[in-house]
Amino acid sequence: MDPATLIPSPDAIPVPWGYFQFLLILTFFLHLLFMNVMLGTSFIALTRELRSPTAAPPPCRDLASKLTHIIAFTVNFGVAPLLFLQVLYGQFIYTSSILMGAYWLSVVPLLILAYYGAYLYKMRHDLTAGSRRGTLALSLCLLLAIAFLFVNNISLMQNPQNWDAYFSQPDGTLLALADPALPSRYLHFLAASAAAGGLFLAILAWFRLKKGEQGAARELGAGMKWFTYATVVEAGTGIPFLFSMPREVHQLFVGGALLPTLLFSAALVATFLCLRYGAQERVWPATAALAVTILCMILVRDLARQAYLAPYFHPADLAVSPQWSPFLLFLAILVAGGGAVAYMLKLAAKAGREVRP
Repeated sequence: MDPATLIPSPDAIPVPWGYFQFLLILTFFLHLLFMNVMLGTSFIALTRELRSPTAAPPPCRDLASKLTHIIAFTVNFGVAPLLFLQVLYGQFIYTSSILMGAYWLSVVPLLILAYYGAYLYKMRHDLTAGSRRGTLALSLCLLLAIAFLFVNNISLMQNPQNWDAYFSQPDGTLLALADPALPSRYLHFLAASAAAGGLFLAILAWFRLKKGEQGAARELGAGMKWFTYATVVEAGTGIPFLFSMPREVHQLFVGGALLPTLLFSAALVATFLCLRYGAQERVWPATAALAVTILCMILVRDLARQAYLAPYFHPADLAVSPQWSPFLLFLAILVAGGGAVAYMLKLAAKAGREVRP
């Protein structure tokens, strides 16, 4: 069967596709920062809980108090890139979501349970060590399950040639298990999250160190070790991830085309800088290097998606039915909303300083 016959016709868009492409990259960058920190800090906190004696005080007070906020920001910053993805690739992402619909519909209840578990973990003074470990482990497992479903959906949407499996599995339980890049893609994502979580831990410790708090230097070193070692694992999983893609896709990034090769090379250089600054425990240079790495990898990811779908579609093919006023109104609301979020963060930080003894 010709896969092209299974792809629905796309709708027209109100402005040229490049505007939505820019907003997709920008909002996904913000979402990915929070998402990596969310999973990474959860994993680090659980590791510390398991290594801590049962009678010892809670080992992750700072992380526990911030985890619920991080989850909330991850979810809210994830809405916009999903919407922009639907605008540009709606006929693919809607189809893949339906093909795995039985699992996809479980994302929201799984997220609610994970959020609830994070709140229980935050109540550290009222829970035993075993309860803290159990609730945090449950939340982390649920978040990992959600991440696995998202990775499956993205893999499934960019492989229409696998959609005909629906006719032998029409109950909405189709996953992208036929994609050879799926395991390494998921592991690469998990390693990146652990690195971001370690760096976030180091950033918190850096502020504590500036205040002269006891033990902050040790925490900073521990966070940078997490960051450095996880970055090594991330790089190690990235290479098999690249070469598990179809040959016509991965060849673009190793000399087959100028722009993809330059972006991939820039990502490698930024990764090397992450390792260098991480080993030197230089928090802010490492943060800048990580931000550049994430941005380059988002651009590489986008070019890879376009290469996957090149036989069937490119966003430039979308018809444009000009309607600038809704788009400009959206931008105004986006700027106003960003300002409101920044103001609320400022108030929350101020309140936290006042409450802390």
